[in-house]
Amino acid sequence: MTFPATIAAATPLNLSSVNTRVTPTLPCACSCDSSSLFTVKNLIKRRSDRRLNRISPVKSAASDSTAIADNPIVASTSEEDEIQAKVGARVRVTVPLKVYHVPKVPEVDLNGMEGKLKEYVAVWKGKHISANFPYKIEFFEKLEGRGDAPVKFFAHLKEDEFEFLD
Repeated sequence: MTFPATIAAATPLNLSSVNTRVTPTLPCACSCDSSSLFTVKNLIKRRSDRRLNRISPVKSAASDSTAIADNPIVASTSEEDEIQAKVGARVRVTVPLKVYHVPKVPEVDLNGMEGKLKEYVAVWKGKHISANFPYKIEFFEKLEGRGDAPVKFFAHLKEDEFEFLD
């Protein structure tokens, strides 16, 4: 006994007769060939590029040049240069702040401690990201309960929680 579902699944499909182009209802206002822009493959590619927030080259049909679309969330170079100049500066914590992530120490009060600005993490690969505490500070201090050797640890702080010493 043969079921119709197994016969239908076993027969190969002829995809050459299937039309994969989507025809726009309104003519394109620009001088490009609109029929080549609206294929199913191009629409799927554009949708996946939008999801992944990629910058993809946009090819103009009127000319052979390729232009990269501008991304509005790219950081300005003057802001990046200003922040990169501050990296490596000595800083002092000015607010009462406790951290609980240093091993073998229940809590560490950072108020008055001095450290070094290691990294500004709100700009990643040239794009602004929403970091709550964008400044990564490295501390190298002797702590109670950890012996005589200084302990190196990091803390992420806001700009109003520390001051620059240099």
